[in-house]
Amino acid sequence: MSGKVYETAADAVADIGDGASLAVGGFGLCGIPDALIDAIAATDARELEVFSNNCGVDDHGLGILLSIGRIRRVTASYVGENKEFARQYLSGELEVELTPQGTLAERLRAGGTGIPAFFTPAGVGSPIADGGMPWRYNTDGTVALESPPKETRVFGNKRYVLEESINADYALVHAEIGDTEGNLVFDKTAMNFNPLAAMAGKITIAQVEKLVEPGEIDPGSVHLPGVFVQRIVHTGPQDKRIEKRTVSAGGRA
Repeated sequence: MSGKVYETAADAVADIGDGASLAVGGFGLCGIPDALIDAIAATDARELEVFSNNCGVDDHGLGILLSIGRIRRVTASYVGENKEFARQYLSGELEVELTPQGTLAERLRAGGTGIPAFFTPAGVGSPIADGGMPWRYNTDGTVALESPPKETRVFGNKRYVLEESINADYALVHAEIGDTEGNLVFDKTAMNFNPLAAMAGKITIAQVEKLVEPGEIDPGSVHLPGVFVQRIVHTGPQDKRIEKRTVSAGGRA
């Protein structure tokens, strides 16, 4: 069996220590690497910096690490489903960089392909480009740290803002199928940020529902080639959660 395969999620994340940066796949609660997150929560790793579309919910996904005070800084696009996130941010316990969703996706992809920065129209004319967004508050509610202004440039009579790519110490992703060489297949919308996060990690750790031997995945079906993946752990079927369950007046979901 390939040297990329680890027996347990705990083994796969054992060297993630204080201050590590993590690119984490998933969108809402879809396709999140929950077993890997739980394994990190069982360690003593603190002061983590996270790059992810969102921060889970209060009792699941990255929300678990947040609730036990392990995350120092988050770069994300959407944080509205986590009350503890809002509390920590507004009380000065958590540093937060909000970024447009497409920009976050491209920053991860660019990091994985060796592109240091790129120009985008998203955020031009707003605090995203001009600076002044509160990254961290003081305990009294005043702003302790603001985002700096970014370089802008005109191309073809249109202004663009320069965004730097993301490279993380580790990437955590969830895939439906993986082979022992790290080739991955994601299930439908679980592709979301998973391939992009995987590309941005110096060491990428994939939890897979089904582990197969090389050659069992049709090459044309591979969503992410194994060159981007350094560690694989077979975690079995995922417990799929729903962020918000809504029920009609008739009682049907």
